[in-house]
Amino acid sequence: MNQAVRVVSGTAKGRPLKSVPGTGTRPTTDKVKEAIFSMIGPYFDGGAALDLFAGSGGLGIEALSRGMDSAVFIDMEPKAIDTVRENLKAARLENKAEVYRNDANKALAALEKRGRSFDLVFLDPPYRHKFGDELMAIMAGKGLLRQNAVIVLEHESGYEYPEHISGYSRLRYALYGETAVSIYCYGSGSETDMGEGALE
Repeated sequence: MNQAVRVVSGTAKGRPLKSVPGTGTRPTTDKVKEAIFSMIGPYFDGGAALDLFAGSGGLGIEALSRGMDSAVFIDMEPKAIDTVRENLKAARLENKAEVYRNDANKALAALEKRGRSFDLVFLDPPYRHKFGDELMAIMAGKGLLRQNAVIVLEHESGYEYPEHISGYSRLRYALYGETAVSIYCYGSGSETDMGEGALE
């Protein structure tokens, strides 16, 4: 059953967000979203975000609401793209967003050609896919990440990515029921430990 979600905080606080029709997309719950942003923000003084498996667009929209200057939303599913556009309009943030239908690898290649780079990236691929680390390596290789960019990787709680992925250090790993969140920093050379945690 689809769970009602909303923008948790910022300029669009409280605005309801539609879920993608059907059962193929798993929206990030408000509880997990709030926990993620408390770890990485909670607010931003500008910057560019990428929501690579956007689904309903909830994470990228939350980032815009909390102060990011711009966000790019990518998804393969036409229903997801339609939902992202509707949610951006509802949050009155469409003027800060670009929305594209594409698969992840092609999208990253297109963004490289356009000379784009990002401060914050959300990776929430379908749980059956365990290629978050591969996508992070591709992004680094294509120069898509600014120094100290933060990567938020959502994955199933039964699977754990390495603490160190080439060019990245994991800052935080937290469990929220069936969902795990691994937060990485790119290119800082920092071994900063934001702590391990779990939320019931």
